[in-house]
Amino acid sequence: MLRLALAGARAIVDMSYSRHFLDFQGSAIPCAMQKLVVTRLSPNFREAVTLRWDCPVPLPGDGDLLVRNRFVGVNASDINYSAGRYDPSVKTPFDAGFEGVGEVVALGLSASATFTIGQAVAYMAPGSFAEYTVVPASTAIPVPAVKPEYLTLLVSGTTAYISLKELGELSEGRKVLVTAAAGGTGQFAVQLAKKAECHVIGTCSSDEKSAFLKSLGCDRPINYNGEHVGAVLKQEYPRGVDVVYESVGGAMFDLAVDALATKGRLIVIGFVSGYQTPTGLSPVKAVTLPAKLLKKSASVQGFFLNHYLSKYRAAMDHLLKMYASGELVCKVDLGDLSAEGRFTGLESVFRAVDYMYMRKNTGKIVVELPYSVHSKL
Repeated sequence: MLRLALAGARAIVDMSYSRHFLDFQGSAIPCAMQKLVVTRLSPNFREAVTLRWDCPVPLPGDGDLLVRNRFVGVNASDINYSAGRYDPSVKTPFDAGFEGVGEVVALGLSASATFTIGQAVAYMAPGSFAEYTVVPASTAIPVPAVKPEYLTLLVSGTTAYISLKELGELSEGRKVLVTAAAGGTGQFAVQLAKKAECHVIGTCSSDEKSAFLKSLGCDRPINYNGEHVGAVLKQEYPRGVDVVYESVGGAMFDLAVDALATKGRLIVIGFVSGYQTPTGLSPVKAVTLPAKLLKKSASVQGFFLNHYLSKYRAAMDHLLKMYASGELVCKVDLGDLSAEGRFTGLESVFRAVDYMYMRKNTGKIVVELPYSVHSKL
């Protein structure tokens, strides 16, 4: 009944809406879909999440879009979400996934004022690990095409941009250390620091990633499997580094604190080395931290994207313009070099999460959701 009601309302604006709502490019929207659902709280993604095949396709409300997902992003924090760490009161089951890119296949009357059927959109909203997701039109980002590169900006790009802009105080000549520099967010931190004419040091896990970082302009890649990060920093940067963009935690956090220059600042955007543990944390030398910070007039500050959503739209607009003009590389890793090949279909999200935690990825891990053989979407 809601489908018919929506179709009738939209017909005021477009007499062909009922066809569009039920039929996009010659194929009806199915009644059921696949999606990933957290059925048990655990940092082990495979234990926590279940692929369900017979879920009803959700219906958009008046101000919503129904998006057929074509690409979805994998984030280190997906396992924090599946462990219930962001909201201890959360009860299973709940939908997984943070971000997606796809086409609008249905929409409510109010949403039709700004969006159209078939339009390419990107979004950051819960429940993206699904064939279809309802997205509030107010939060959807129009994009020129359904390309995975746009997905890299939604969480990873905006995290790097806003954190460095608000907390980094970047300026010409400053020395910036980026940990996990060849990853989804690290690639943007490197590029944005170079745009600010900083000297950039980046840690990574392979010579291939070092080469990628050099291609981005990174002045000193450090492959920690071939060199000791602490020794390199002490020898080559005896006065320390001015800004650290830190996402690893544990021993890497301790090295970064030791490497801070006088009045240096360390921005914590994650601590991925501990996410797979029961507590979500990896040990750091916290006992000596106050003394180290005091001695250098240095600081450590956390950054969580959800606390800066007032800055989000402007950040996305700026990053989209940078990408369109060729100023920004948006490296996508679709798993083509993984043992079982490209990440295709929701079932491959499990592999993609494993791939991330094995430190195999270069750039943002993205899973492609091809159209069903029963659909021409």
